[in-house]
Amino acid sequence: MKRFITLFLLTMINFGIFAITDKQKSDLLFMYQEEKLARDVYTVLSKEHTLPVFSNIAKSEANHMAQVETLLNKYKIKVPNLKEGEFIDKDLQNLYKKLVVEGKYSLKSALNVGIVIEEKDIADLKEKINNTPEDIQFVYQNLLKASENHRKAFDKF
Repeated sequence: MKRFITLFLLTMINFGIFAITDKQKSDLLFMYQEEKLARDVYTVLSKEHTLPVFSNIAKSEANHMAQVETLLNKYKIKVPNLKEGEFIDKDLQNLYKKLVVEGKYSLKSALNVGIVIEEKDIADLKEKINNTPEDIQFVYQNLLKASENHRKAFDKF
């Protein structure tokens, strides 16, 4: 019986029953880039403004990228090799440029940029979490909680 179950599971894996959809793959790639956007913007802003919230949250965003990267690797999705401030998604590329310019203007502007990033992340995670496998849901839930905490951190100032 154990042999039958093992063969059955291997057959299901080979036929892609445990695979994710193209939409879920593209969502994972997008979320990886969105976490990268947050990290990259906060890294730039941490050099412009001495408030530790930017460097602290940039480190957290790097951790979030690693969590999504684990999923990308699990599902055999190529992890993009991008420089700081570089994105495949053109909308994220344009948003990065806009937010960096805004954030450099003043500390208040930089804090508002942080709020914008975290609100976008929260909205996108809430949209993409539906109908995903448990492992992706788990990571998205963790990212969602972190983004909510980051949002609160920017509100404190």
